[in-house]
Order: sequence, then structure tokens, then C-alpha cells
Amino acid sequence: MSDRLERDVRFLKRYAVISTLAFGVLAVTAFRQQNPEKVKFTEIDVERINVVEPNGMYRMVISNRPRSIGPIYKGKPFGYEGGGRPGIIIFNDEGTENGGFTFTGTKDASGRVRASTHLSFDQFNQDQILVLNYSEDPRGRATGISVLDRANVDILDMVNERDSIQKALASDTAALRAAMTKWAGPRNGEPLAAQRMFVGRDRSKSALMALSDPQGKVRLRLAVDSLGAARIEFLDAAGNVTRSLP
Repeated sequence: MSDRLERDVRFLKRYAVISTLAFGVLAVTAFRQQNPEKVKFTEIDVERINVVEPNGMYRMVISNRPRSIGPIYKGKPFGYEGGGRPGIIIFNDEGTENGGFTFTGTKDASGRVRASTHLSFDQFNQDQILVLNYSEDPRGRATGISVLDRANVDILDMVNERDSIQKALASDTAALRAAMTKWAGPRNGEPLAAQRMFVGRDRSKSALMALSDPQGKVRLRLAVDSLGAARIEFLDAAGNVTRSLP
């Protein structure tokens, strides 16, 4: 009986020591997790990362498609739901979306490719004005850099106005079409969006530079076509070539 008692006492001592050590390790780990200053990972799998300011305001969101974020204006969602923009979305000092980097790419059973890579920077409280874009679909492939002008209209006001029109005229197709045409028209003489420059390769396999006026009409075009022939064209506001070289 005494031998068994001694064995039990030794077991309890060892159990007490091990339990104390385990508790100490857990306590230290919990303390470090509650007060993280810097954490190093060799590898991490994640579906979304939010980079935020101390007040919780977004500065960058990195995500897969299902967890991607929709448009944000001063910290509040607007426009449309998330779930369609895998990549990186960045935000300005007010928590409003300010551009991003997105990418897609698939090939269907018949071998048709649909792919895109898009890097853009937004005008303040507006949409993209500097774009690096690649797109490919059954119509062909295009790659280039675009510079745009945008009207000085707040994007949230534009979206709210559009949504109000669509809601009020949803049952009247003709009136809705007319109202949306007016909504998309110039503001104080400025188009809502006008591409001023494009440099790249279009779907016809031409390398080109197109320079446009403030209304977005191409006025000067320099191109080398798919056969290697070069030309320079001057155009009027209606898109007619008024002079060409050679």
C-alpha cells in the first residue's frame, strides 16, 4: 500500500509541475497576442486582408473574388455589392475608394479566353483617370495606357441621382431612356468622362497613339498597323480625317 501511495504522490507532483509550465506558456502566449507589436510569418493563407487606420478606416483591401469589397465613399458602401473585384482596392484620406489593381482569367471548354488585368487611379471623389489595362475575349486582345478627364461632379451625387431616376421611371422604358441619356450628358459643358489619350495595342493588332479633345473626340492618331504600315491622321470633331501622312 505504501509503495502505491508513493507512486501516486510522485505522479501528482509531476502533474503539478507540467500543469504549471503549460499554464505559464499559455499565459505568455495570450499576453503576447493581446499586445502584438510585430508578428512575423513565413507563410500565410488568407482570403482577405484589411489595412486600416487606427480609427478603423480602410486604406487598402486585398482579397479574393467572393470577399472583395464594393465601392466605398467616406467609409460607407454605395453603388453595388462586393464580390466581383479580386485584387487590391486603395482608399484616400477620407476613406473613399481611390483606385486599385484587379485581375481575372479563364478559358472555357471550347478554348475561348476571357482575361483582364487592370490598374487604375481615381480622381478625387470620382472615377478612374489614369488606367493601365489588358483585356482579352473572343473579339481579340487590347493593351494600353489611358488618360481621362472627368467632370467635377461628386460620384456619390451622380450615383444617387441615377438610382433615383431608375426607381422613379422603372415602369416607363422610353422616359427612363431619355432621362438616363440626359443624366449621362455633359455637366457645365464638361463630359462626365472623356478619354484624352490612349497609347497601346488595339484589337486589330495596330500599335497606336490617339490624342483627343476635351469632348473625347480623337483629333490626332499615330498608328502602325498589323502589316507594319505607318500613318498619321488628323481628324475633325465629327471624326472625319482631314489630313493624313503619307
